[in-house]
Amino acid sequence: MTDSQLADERQPWWTRAVVYQVYPRSFHDSDGDGIGDLGGILQRLDHLADLGVDVLWLSPVYPSPMADNGYDISDYRGVDPMFGSLEQLDELIAALHARGMKLLMDLVVNHTSDAHPWFEESRASRSSPKRDWYWWRPPRGGFSGGDPGAEPTNWQAAFSGPTWTYDEASGEYYLHLFDRRQPDLNWENPEVRQAVHEMMRWWLDRGVDGFRMDVINMISKDVAEDGHLHDGPPIPGTSLGDGSASFICGPRIHEFLQEMRHEVFAGRNGTFLTVGEMPGVTIEQARLFTDPARAEVDMVFQFEHVNLDHEGSKWRHVPLRMRDLKASFGRWQAGLADVGWNSLYWDNHDQPRAVSRFGDDSPEFRRDSATCLATLLHLHRGTPYVYQGQEIGMANFPFTSLEEFADVESLNHHVHAVSAGHDPAEVLAALRTMSRDNARTPVQWDASPNAGFTTGTPWLAVNPDHVEWNAAAQREDPASVLAHYRRLIALRHELPVVALGDFAMLLPEHDHVYAFTRTLEGTTLLVVCNLSRTSYELATLLPEALGAELVLGNLPDDDPMVLRPWEARVLRLDA
Repeated sequence: MTDSQLADERQPWWTRAVVYQVYPRSFHDSDGDGIGDLGGILQRLDHLADLGVDVLWLSPVYPSPMADNGYDISDYRGVDPMFGSLEQLDELIAALHARGMKLLMDLVVNHTSDAHPWFEESRASRSSPKRDWYWWRPPRGGFSGGDPGAEPTNWQAAFSGPTWTYDEASGEYYLHLFDRRQPDLNWENPEVRQAVHEMMRWWLDRGVDGFRMDVINMISKDVAEDGHLHDGPPIPGTSLGDGSASFICGPRIHEFLQEMRHEVFAGRNGTFLTVGEMPGVTIEQARLFTDPARAEVDMVFQFEHVNLDHEGSKWRHVPLRMRDLKASFGRWQAGLADVGWNSLYWDNHDQPRAVSRFGDDSPEFRRDSATCLATLLHLHRGTPYVYQGQEIGMANFPFTSLEEFADVESLNHHVHAVSAGHDPAEVLAALRTMSRDNARTPVQWDASPNAGFTTGTPWLAVNPDHVEWNAAAQREDPASVLAHYRRLIALRHELPVVALGDFAMLLPEHDHVYAFTRTLEGTTLLVVCNLSRTSYELATLLPEALGAELVLGNLPDDDPMVLRPWEARVLRLDA
């Protein structure tokens, strides 16, 4: 075993792992009802094994009214009949483990569904033993409950409108940072934390290998000694305010996460993974959250790079400057170089498709830009995440009408934006570009009418481009997007420098060429990616690339002197 391999073995297993996210309702339908399910995932596990991924992250399959497609949970210890049964989930855990893969469950504990028994009991009366399990507050002084402006704070919810909903029966408001059907749990109450810890232990006892923790940095709210919550600065053009300073990385967040780690994982044998989704987290905060000595989470999901192509609101789209993308990625690579760890992603269930957003989904460049973006991401330091369909180059859906959208965020935004006087055509154009529904169209398995996803009517329309862009067409094609993903994942497993090497950005001011090195114990990889339709002379940009050994490329090795449009090369400089 070489020195670099020994160094690799001393690091946590997840540094060299690749995670694959499954959004169950859109992955594969096994019973013909048009909705993906656990049976469908079981039928497609060989696809994941062939791809070479190490972890399956399963978006929520718990019982839910589905106000937010399962991120509104009504029972933390079950499986919604829509997706199958608890026995099927046990079967999935066993099948993954038999293939050498792990299962990461989605943990959604900032909020529950308003149909969860905890909330129903909390809502029953002001004297309920569970009243303090959620955030209840009286109307603002001088106002009557339900009147405009009576909300306890001026905060705007993530899905538009205020974060407070009035409950006429008890005469108080409850807090929900997201939809009104997703009331926030009160983590200040130790009984809440104990109930969450007990539930997590229950899942680990069933064989689950860890948790991806939804908006986990929002669980601590900045509350005054008298229980008062603070208004946020006004948001221009609305009557609401930005309350994020009161709930993003709140004053007790590190305490809560350290307590969770101790109460849930201490004394357990096994190799677990904890991933914290943390909107608004800074590099300095991420170092604290992921410092192994602090025992909080193993890695974070941060959002800086997916906020670069809009201003203020995700619905105000602006062209992305690649220099800004390089600067953002470079900051995170440098900031977590010696302490901490980052998650690497382009796509997930909350983001539009990367090949349409960051790449070029035209017929001429779709394959090349999909593989170029994949190469760029997977060669950074951090743990890469592949979102279902990304490995075959799935693109945004060609939406033409409001009726084609299903996502609560998109539909709520349309209502609020149009009622505020915005041009309906412009609102629809923004939805078409940024809606989460782009990521939720069914996975394109083959060229059949419903893309091999279902024998019934799919819950969300299949992208019509599935006739050409599907897994079956790519499975045996060595030049396909799917084949390139296989090679990228194998490279991370094979070369410790990919997982652990130092990162150094090159050409930071170049508008189109993204280049960097990864170095570990005498091995140096030079990664060069052309994020444009323009060719560049490689000798002019990076003379050291000439004559270097090509480790991996996304285009045929025809002309080493020219970096073609959307070409990516991984070169070994020490050969």
